[in-house]
Amino acid sequence: MSEGIKDGAALPEAAAQSRASVLRSRAESYIALSRHDAAIADLTESIALVPDNARAWRLRGESHRVIERYEAALEDFDQALRLEPDSAYALGSRGQTYTAMGRLEDAMADFEHALTLSPDSLWILEAKADALVDLDRLDEALETHGKIIALNEELPYSWAARGDLYQRLHLYAEAIDDYTKALEVNPEYVRALSRRGEALRMIDRYEDALADLNRALELDPDNDRAYGSRGAVLSELGDNEAALSDLNKAVELDPEYIWAYRVRGEILQELDRHEEAVADFTRALHLEFGD
Repeated sequence: MSEGIKDGAALPEAAAQSRASVLRSRAESYIALSRHDAAIADLTESIALVPDNARAWRLRGESHRVIERYEAALEDFDQALRLEPDSAYALGSRGQTYTAMGRLEDAMADFEHALTLSPDSLWILEAKADALVDLDRLDEALETHGKIIALNEELPYSWAARGDLYQRLHLYAEAIDDYTKALEVNPEYVRALSRRGEALRMIDRYEDALADLNRALELDPDNDRAYGSRGAVLSELGDNEAALSDLNKAVELDPEYIWAYRVRGEILQELDRHEEAVADFTRALHLEFGD
């Protein structure tokens, strides 16, 4: 981490510019390493040396955003945009900050402005789609996901993201098609395997679902959602003991996994283990509603 210099004002302008440039470059590597406090220290010194460099403000804002210092991030992005009003990067990042703060209309305004400047920016389109989902503007979110996929069909994440939205809309056949596309690009994409398994469960294709969830857990043995879904599938297939084992693992990995408590409670209820069922339902109610 940079310790700074004792008297930045004493540096000749050329030296100050040079030092600030190296600090910005080192900060970018710190950011890539997720060492955000170190990046912020370097960028703060860089800004003190050269206050009119928009990139430094932009980068510091991004580090602040990632570590959830949202007010500080907004101040940095605002300053970056004063210096460089047509920065799609700063607009997109400020939009992500607004989204995290729940200021969704402000976020949408920034995303729309950014996309007039950089209409094919995949990450800004993805951020816009997420905000549209949060606003419950699901048809527009689907349209945006379609644009993302049209720009690059070789990104498994994009197919899976649209699949998740289809699943939210209970359009399971469409979701399965998108997860399958993701897996054609990357056959070991755990998210797509796990989510396709869940979609298959929802249309009662339990054996197919089990195959996907088994594979997901082979690849990622600590995937709590895959354990939860597989537990539900095993219960439908009549193996309640194996189902309980998976659901136990799911809540061990994520003690706040509400759906797993509900499903486990239902299985325990079927087995006449009512005290344990009550405990699970009570836990689910507490986590979701604060009871």
